[in-house]
Amino acid sequence: MSHVVGKSAYKSLEERLNRFPQGAPASETLYKILEMLFDKKEAELVAQLPIKAFTTEKAANIWGIKVGEANKILDKLAGRAILLDIEQDGKRTFLLPPPMAGFLEFSMMRTRGDIDQKLLGELYYQYMNVEEDFIKELFYSAETKLGRVYVQESVLSSDNSVEVLDYERASHIIKTATDIGISTCYCRHKMQHVGKACDAPMDICMTFNNTATSLIKHEYARKVDVSECLELLEVAYENNLVQCGENVRKGVNFICNCCGCCCEAMVAAKKFGVMHPVETTNYIAYIDENTCMKCGKCVKECPVGAIKLVTINENTPIEKVVAKVDEDLCLGCGVCVRNCFKSSIMLKSRGKRIITPATSVHRVVLMAIEKGQLANLIFDNRALVSHRAMAAILSSILKLSPVKKAMASEQMKSIYLDKLLSK
Repeated sequence: MSHVVGKSAYKSLEERLNRFPQGAPASETLYKILEMLFDKKEAELVAQLPIKAFTTEKAANIWGIKVGEANKILDKLAGRAILLDIEQDGKRTFLLPPPMAGFLEFSMMRTRGDIDQKLLGELYYQYMNVEEDFIKELFYSAETKLGRVYVQESVLSSDNSVEVLDYERASHIIKTATDIGISTCYCRHKMQHVGKACDAPMDICMTFNNTATSLIKHEYARKVDVSECLELLEVAYENNLVQCGENVRKGVNFICNCCGCCCEAMVAAKKFGVMHPVETTNYIAYIDENTCMKCGKCVKECPVGAIKLVTINENTPIEKVVAKVDEDLCLGCGVCVRNCFKSSIMLKSRGKRIITPATSVHRVVLMAIEKGQLANLIFDNRALVSHRAMAAILSSILKLSPVKKAMASEQMKSIYLDKLLSK
C-alpha cells in the first residue's frame, strides 16, 4: 500500500511540474530522479504548490497546517535548492522553479554529501541524453526559446558593436545585476559522473538577481562582485565557451558558459539539427574564401558543428576545398571568429533582428500559448496569490502580436479575455 501511495505522490508532483511550459515528460527515470530529490511527503506537498511565488501563509493554508510547521518545511526545501527563497516587496516568498533551468540543475551546482550525486548524474544522463524526450520538449516544443546566445563582445567589429543593444551583452547583464552567484557547471558535473566531461572550467555557472540571492544564501553559489564575474566571462571566452542566458530583456537570472560536448543545448543542436534549441544572436558567421587557409580550426572549435570543410566544383579545373558555414545551424556566438588567426571570419547581420521577450512572465506566456497551456497560468486555482499576478499575465498577453492574441483567445474560450484582447 505504501508503494502505491508513494507512486501516487510522485505522479502528482510530475503532473504539477507539467502544468508549467518548462515541464518534464513522465518516465520511470524521471520518477527515480524525483525519489532522490524529494521524499514521499515532500512530493505530496510540493505537488500542491502554486505556479507563482507564494508566502509561507499561503503554503500553510494550502497544506492545512500551522504557519510555523509550513515554514520549517519550506526552509528545508529551500536549503536543498528545491525552492527559491526570495524577498519580494519586503516580504519573504518562495517559488518552485521549473525543472530546467531550475531545481534539476541546482542539485548538481555544488558538491554535496547529502545525496548520491554520481547516481543522480547517471539518472540525469539517462533521462536527458539517452531517452531524449525531455530535451526535445525543453528545446523544440515551442517557437519561443527558454535561452538565448550572447555574442562574444570582443570579436565584434566597430560597426557591429554599435548595433548590439545593452540586453544583448553579457557584460551588461553582469554590470546591472543586483546579486551575482558563481556555481559549478551542472552540465559538466553531470558528465563527470558518467566519465564524459571535458576539461573546460567547472566553476563558471553564473546566476543573477533573486535567483543568485537564494542560491548564495543556501550555499549553492558563491557571491562575487562585478569585476570577478567579468574576469570569469573572459575565461569563458578564452575557453571557447558559448554564453547562453535567459531569453528575456529584463531581469536575466542565469548565463551558462557552454561547451559543445557537455551542454544539453549544444549537444541537441548537433544531434537533431532541425531548428535552434536556443535563440541565436543577431549575427551569423561569414568566411572570406580568398584569405581562408582551410586549416580547420574553426571546424574543430564551432560548438554546434556549423562549419565544415567541403569540396566545391568537384571534378572540374576549379575544384577546391572551402570552409562553409551552415547558416541554419550557426548560433552567431563568435567562437569561430576568435579562433581564426587569419581574420578570415567575421560576423554579419542576419538581416532581421531577433525579437526577445521583455520579461520572464512575457516569455512564459508566449511559451504557454504556443504549447496550449495558457489556462494553466491564468486559471490554476493556486497560482493567483494576488490580482497583481493576474495583471502581469494579462498585461503580457495584451502586448502580443495579433496572431498570438488570437491563439490566446482560442485557448481560453473566454468572453472576458476576448473583450480584453479586442481593446
